[in-house]
Amino acid sequence: MYKFQNKLIPYLFLIPAGVILIVFFFIPFFQTIILSFQDYSKDIYSPAFIGLSNYAEILKSPIFLKSIANTFYFLILCVPFLVIFPLFLAILINQKIKGKTVYKLLIYLPVVVSIVVVAIAFKWLYAPNGLLNYILELLKIKNIGWLVNPKVAMISVSLVTIFKGIGYYMMIYLASLMSVPKDLYEAAEVDGAGEFLKHMTVTIPHIMPTIALVSTISSISALKVFVEIYVMTHGGPLNSTKTIVYYIYERAFENLDLGVASAACVILLLIVLVFSLLNIFVFERGKYDI
Repeated sequence: MYKFQNKLIPYLFLIPAGVILIVFFFIPFFQTIILSFQDYSKDIYSPAFIGLSNYAEILKSPIFLKSIANTFYFLILCVPFLVIFPLFLAILINQKIKGKTVYKLLIYLPVVVSIVVVAIAFKWLYAPNGLLNYILELLKIKNIGWLVNPKVAMISVSLVTIFKGIGYYMMIYLASLMSVPKDLYEAAEVDGAGEFLKHMTVTIPHIMPTIALVSTISSISALKVFVEIYVMTHGGPLNSTKTIVYYIYERAFENLDLGVASAACVILLLIVLVFSLLNIFVFERGKYDI
């Protein structure tokens, strides 16, 4: 009886976490799937079951398809930079340099600032009479419509995400760099490897799981971008910055079409799932023996 109680104790500690997961994840998850098969456009209190009609509607919608294209465009703009540049900064700061703690604080500072505050600050910078256009005027360069030009708006928004995320991913890389054995660097130096070759042959292979983690986290975050879009552009101009999550927000909270919004949520879930599986198959295949 005593042994049985000892085996039961670990599961008792899991109960609070299990309850939180059930209430805040699994129940909303299955409710969203159920909602995606119902029609709320006529009466939100008495929805009708319509099967896959919501999925057929959004997959034929030019705005939804454009929001998917915009989301992947945003991902392409942000993720490569958020994977590579923080790694470069982490390797640089990991060297024996004076005041590196100050550099860490300065680079990490945007992470602790609210994304709303950062987005509003950049919106002021991007204003027609803002600082950036003032600098362009001093350089005799034509003003740029940072948030009103469809060709430039998404790039402008992506810069906010990059600025906000660099410090966060740099700290992840720094933690991983501490685990690289110093002996490997010394062996590479004995073989005549320079700084660049040393990091390519020692650092990169050793922290590849961390690079995979950063790639996955930044990709999923880019797919779910919302606050920057909401604060700065509201999906405009001409839907050029409307992403999947912003499309879901519009259909659910502005149009009260919960069925279509839920169907879009399920599609977003499938896209995120694909990215997670790609991470497992490409970067962690041996780990899971797939």
